[in-house]
Amino acid sequence: MARVTKPPVFLARASYRQRRLRDAARLLPVVAGVLMMLPLLWPRADGSGQPTSVVLIYLFVLWVVVIGLALLLSRLIDPDHEPGATNVEDLR
Repeated sequence: MARVTKPPVFLARASYRQRRLRDAARLLPVVAGVLMMLPLLWPRADGSGQPTSVVLIYLFVLWVVVIGLALLLSRLIDPDHEPGATNVEDLR
């Protein structure tokens, strides 16, 4: 009788990491959009919000950080990796 091998219970490490990196890349614009709307909630003593200079500095710094994160994620994501593929070498 031939023994039937079961597929591994857990995903391969490389496949798992690639999926999480792709999830992070999909979520980055949503998080950035929420963070860009955050200055609308900042209160001020007279009730009119933060000064324009503070908001612009916040938005510029946020913009640079989002670009840096997008660059980092794009470098880490492997475009040749197939989402359903599992490698025996990755199971170690």
